[in-house]
Amino acid sequence: MLIYRGLSRISRIWKKTSFGRRWLPSHPLLSGASHSAAAAAAAAADSSVKVLGCREAYSWSLPALHGIRHQIHHQSSSVIEDTDSQEQLDPFSLVADELSILAKRLRSMVVAEVPKLASAAEYFFKMGVEGKRFRPTVLLLMATALNLRVPEPLHDGVEDALATELRTRQQCIAEITEMIHVASLLHDDVLDDADTRRGIGSLNFVMGNKLAVLAGDFLLSRACVALASLKNTEVVTLLATVVEHLVTGETMQMTTSSDQRCSMDYYMQKTYYKTASLISNSCKAIALLAGQTAEVAILAFDYGKNLGLAYQLIDDVLDFTGTSASLGKGSLSDIRHGIITAPILFAMEEFPQLRTVVEQGFEDSSNVDIALEYLGKSRGIQKTRELAVKHANLAAAAIDSLPESNDEDVRKSRRALLDLTHRVITRNK
Repeated sequence: MLIYRGLSRISRIWKKTSFGRRWLPSHPLLSGASHSAAAAAAAAADSSVKVLGCREAYSWSLPALHGIRHQIHHQSSSVIEDTDSQEQLDPFSLVADELSILAKRLRSMVVAEVPKLASAAEYFFKMGVEGKRFRPTVLLLMATALNLRVPEPLHDGVEDALATELRTRQQCIAEITEMIHVASLLHDDVLDDADTRRGIGSLNFVMGNKLAVLAGDFLLSRACVALASLKNTEVVTLLATVVEHLVTGETMQMTTSSDQRCSMDYYMQKTYYKTASLISNSCKAIALLAGQTAEVAILAFDYGKNLGLAYQLIDDVLDFTGTSASLGKGSLSDIRHGIITAPILFAMEEFPQLRTVVEQGFEDSSNVDIALEYLGKSRGIQKTRELAVKHANLAAAAIDSLPESNDEDVRKSRRALLDLTHRVITRNK
């Protein structure tokens, strides 16, 4: 169980605000998973490069897969509630200009002296394959949402200069976060023996494992240089801990005992380390650079943490319900590699006999068939979506708890952050 480090949980009753509406009825203890599971994933204040155990990929066929998938799609389609009819902001368009600047800067930051290494390092920063740029979008919106006005007038130009310098430093956090994220993907693909990523061949598939690992290491080194330039010890500690968490989470996934593989608490703790730690600690870093109070920094952390958990839970659903084309990578990837995720864990609660199949492993393709059949009969997909919705609500509650502001840009960015909580749980890729 993770140790709480003074992070406050948001337990107030949620209500409709001018920023939007919650996706499920409010209650201090929402259903969808055990309280201990949510607590375990919710409170760690530290944050990892992904180092997964290399698993042998195997080919298999699923004659009944189409029917099972249709059943899973059908049972999961009714979970998400309708949202407000009011016009929603497009979070990505609000920071589109900055994202373009960040993309160009990232491409310049990963230039290396050795041409082969440069080609590898920039592989996922090239035009058209940058990905959704979800994390930089969150961080830039958070920077505006926490914008501080200088309380007293300063000399002409001083206030603007301070604001520009702060924004540049916060943009640097977004760049560092993206480099850490991409480095983790490169290492992850090597250890998973993946052959596709973002709809194209994975770097390890195209250039080989050794160069992919070195490219990931190179990105981490560039991230460290950028991080050191901020000259903020607390922020450096936060993002260094992220790398530690990524390694810890992947090691947890590699070395699980039978009981741990079947434990929702263990799964949520691992998910925090592998996915949510990066965005939560980066959001906190944005708040610290802005000179915000410890309370506001915790709210920023809570938003990123719960948004990250919701994001991964929906990823777990899409691994079963999505297609390779929509995901940009192979579907059923987790179960093929013997990785047990929330839908299967929830299905196991309804059908305890599924645990025997899980313990036998999935090298035998018939066990994959059996697990999918149980999943199709269970509420595993629905319960996973409900747990994702719970964490999306917690993320939204963190934004609603921020100090009030009459600044239109601040309010617009907070609305966009709330909108992202909805987009995360309703996405299909």
